[in-house]
Amino acid sequence: MTGSAISIDNVTKTFGGGRSLFGGEQHAVHAVRGVSLELKDGETLAIVGESGSGKSTLARMLVGLERPTSGTMTIGGASADELARQGPQAFGRMIQYVFQDPVASLNPRKTIRQILDVPLRRLRGLDSGARKARMRELLDAVQMPVDTLERYPHEFSGGQAQRIAIARALAANARILVLDEPVSALDVSVQAQVLLLLDQLKEEFGLSYLFISHDLAVVESVSDRVAVMYLGEVVEIGDAQDLFRQPEHEYTRNLIESAPRLAGAEKT
Repeated sequence: MTGSAISIDNVTKTFGGGRSLFGGEQHAVHAVRGVSLELKDGETLAIVGESGSGKSTLARMLVGLERPTSGTMTIGGASADELARQGPQAFGRMIQYVFQDPVASLNPRKTIRQILDVPLRRLRGLDSGARKARMRELLDAVQMPVDTLERYPHEFSGGQAQRIAIARALAANARILVLDEPVSALDVSVQAQVLLLLDQLKEEFGLSYLFISHDLAVVESVSDRVAVMYLGEVVEIGDAQDLFRQPEHEYTRNLIESAPRLAGAEKT
């Protein structure tokens, strides 16, 4: 029986509200409204929606960068509340975030060796020899040469930098990755290469992906299931092929009808 990598039950996130410093009422922004979702082990679940739909706020809560206002989240079988009490490293061992802009997500002042060293040392506690061996394994997994280690982020193209960012996420040995628009900053030809790599890594390492995107052509090609968010709520969720073939919610239909499609796009 397939287990749950992530389970979200009636989660909300509200910013603002209450009284301001000068006694006036602050406007409350309901970024996420009563969302319930499950990411199954080994699954790619896409979350789609326009800017402001709440998808990135939801992702930030899952990796511990924001705390829910209410509701419960379980990540890798552990309560998010318990992980929060243990500190950021507890989240890092369970779930990792791959950002939209790969170059900006890598510290420009550090070599790739130094960047990869941090999760191997702090999250996994490996000694120097084990860290060196693991770095080589990670670079091989993302198809980057070993001399990558002595170079700086600005020396790489966007696609290469994203491969390095993925290697950093894998270094923590987490089995859940949140991929927040991971190919939107890349050229179309490079997008295809990175998506193929992600598919290969998923099989090799037994990963589960929460794939956040506004690009429905990409989502259709990589996802097992799709959740559609609108104004902080999940308005439709289902099998990717079924949802794109016969969407039920009006918002989903509008999204699909307005989006450019990749000719012959299919799941790899």
